[in-house]
Order: sequence, then structure tokens, then C-alpha cells
Amino acid sequence: MRQIEKTIQYLIGSGMDPHTENSPYRGFIYTSFQERATFISHGNTGRLAKEYGDINLAQICGSIASDEKRHETAYTKIVEKLFEIDPDETIRAFADMMRKKITMPAEFIYDGRDYNLFDHYSAVAQRIGVYTAKDYVDIVEHLVDQWKVKELTGLSAEGRKAQDYVCALSSRIRRLEERAQEKAKEAPCIPFSWIFDREVKL
Repeated sequence: MRQIEKTIQYLIGSGMDPHTENSPYRGFIYTSFQERATFISHGNTGRLAKEYGDINLAQICGSIASDEKRHETAYTKIVEKLFEIDPDETIRAFADMMRKKITMPAEFIYDGRDYNLFDHYSAVAQRIGVYTAKDYVDIVEHLVDQWKVKELTGLSAEGRKAQDYVCALSSRIRRLEERAQEKAKEAPCIPFSWIFDREVKL
């Protein structure tokens, strides 16, 4: 637990950078995506915990997932309203956030040893099904549908360009995901300090 506590303290000290540029449009798009991602990842973790017999952990993860779902609902409704009152600026903000890629707030995690801890953790999460590239694509498609992005009209030239980019994004990511899965088969094992330096395949 000491290494986990150390990681938490480093993360608190490092803060986070969601790349929203202090824009409320980008901020609400980020949180809509991020809250859905954490709803999915906690739900998946809960299912894995149950599968391996840890009912307490499964229940805790289920409670957190439910909470994240409520947050997601609130933020997506705010963005729905932004699309109603200012569709051009909102679609451009959405495309900008998608180009930057949504990264979870823990991207700066560090345990005092592994400078690539977030990448290593993400690789394991992808492999065991906690949070995957498929989940990422599914969220993009969900938000495009939820916000009726394909149906937007009256956009500027930049707005239409952003709309085209966002609507074509999921198929591009799926192709990249297939290539990543092939590379993952050759991934090495590395030690994680959180579990007493036990080696885990990435």
C-alpha cells in the first residue's frame, strides 16, 4: 500500500492537464467523455472483481460506476444545450478535443520509479479489458449520436470541416486499434511497484 499511497501523493502534486485551454465548451466536452470512460472502466473492473471472487470490490466499483454515470448524464446534457445555442463553436470545440485525444486525469501518475507508469498501466488495462481502445471508440460514437452531430446544419466552413472530422473518426480509430492489437501480442512483462514488483505482461 505504501507505493500506492506514494503514487497518489505524486499525482496530487502533479495535478492534471485536460488540454481544455480554459474553454467551458472544451471543459464540458472533456468531462462528458471522461465521466463515461470512468463509468465503463469501473463497471468493467467490478465485473472482473466478481469473476475472481472479490464481491466487496465488485460492489465498491459498482457504486462508483453508478456515481460516474450520474456525472456523465449531467455533463452531456450541458453540451446538448451548447449544441442548441451555439452549434458552430461547440462542434469546433468537440473536434479540437478529439484531435488532442481525451486522456484520463491520471496521465501524470508516478510511483517514484517508473516514468512511464501511465502508459504501462494503460497497456495492462487494455489487455485485461478494464478500459480499451474499443471503449474509446464506442464513447466517440455514443457522443456523436447523443449530440446528433451528423444532423447539424447551418454551420460555417470550419464547423462543417469539424463535423466531417468527428463523424469519420470512429472508423479511423478502429483501424488503428486492429494494428495496436497485433503489436500487443509482442509486449514485454514489467514489474509494478503497487503489487510488490510482481511482473505483469503489458
